[in-house]
Amino acid sequence: MTVQLGVVMDPPEKLKYKKDTTIAMLWEAAARNWDIFYIDMQNIFLQNGSVHAHVQRLDCHGQARSLPPKVLVGGDPAMTDEKNWYSIVEKKTVALRDLDVILIRKDPPFDLEYLHLVHFLEFVEREGVLIINRPSALRDANEKIFASEFPQCTPDTLITRNIAELKSFFKSHQDVVCKPLDAMGGESIFRLRFPDENASVIFETLTAHETRYIMVQRYIPEIKLGDKRILMIHGKPVSHALARIPAEGELRGNLAAGGHGVAQPLSARDQWIAEQVGPTLVAKGIYFAGLDVIGDYLTEINITSPTCVREIDAQTGSNICQALFDVIESKL
Repeated sequence: MTVQLGVVMDPPEKLKYKKDTTIAMLWEAAARNWDIFYIDMQNIFLQNGSVHAHVQRLDCHGQARSLPPKVLVGGDPAMTDEKNWYSIVEKKTVALRDLDVILIRKDPPFDLEYLHLVHFLEFVEREGVLIINRPSALRDANEKIFASEFPQCTPDTLITRNIAELKSFFKSHQDVVCKPLDAMGGESIFRLRFPDENASVIFETLTAHETRYIMVQRYIPEIKLGDKRILMIHGKPVSHALARIPAEGELRGNLAAGGHGVAQPLSARDQWIAEQVGPTLVAKGIYFAGLDVIGDYLTEINITSPTCVREIDAQTGSNICQALFDVIESKL
């Protein structure tokens, strides 16, 4: 019987065709002849204890895993370009308990609406549907705070909304990076070097005058060599990381902030960090994660919608989603 896959994600027409990891996942599901249902958050509803959704079944046209990169399935470029890589086969309403597996690929921020989504999907999980990543993990493991469970791997880090504590940490370390707890893509990241006359206003702005927690970490100079993304599949690292190297004059290596990615074999330190984190990922039901590593230090653990698959695959000839879906199939 064909696997019924639901994917909670942004609208397919808004995905970045040349780089989006979600598209690679959809192509892998299509290569396995799974039925693919696109689920928009706004179309999910809970009624009388059962979660339903208005869904769209997709036919995804793209690269087959058995073919070399850039070889198109079917030989018709018109069916595999940026605007025509998928088509909508049908629209219907389904009970999510009737699906076999649901991938959560909704980008942050992890706001109140995202939390409601997680609550709904916990109902579905209790009815036997495999959900990746597990809703309780998404609810409990904030991507910034989660890294602090592994202090042996992280740089000196403070999470607080108390401005006096922030000023003390800044004075002690002299060179720090500040960031909110719920952003993505390098948004609202600041580097401060002591003394900085803007420090007070930056702390006030990021904490919304001590009403929101933020993270501040010791600055790691190796950021100039790249902010490495290590992808983890069921607790094990992929062989290559993507070093996201900042653009000239830029602090952030995020690809969304103009950085460029270079695939690199994992270092011994990268492997060690993965070994420290991997068992906890498995225990929490986190099948797919992205560890962010600068130099020798773990800075974040991304579990909501990890990216960089397409870049690593293109540069190394790997097929990361094939390995991920092998694990998913083993759990069904």
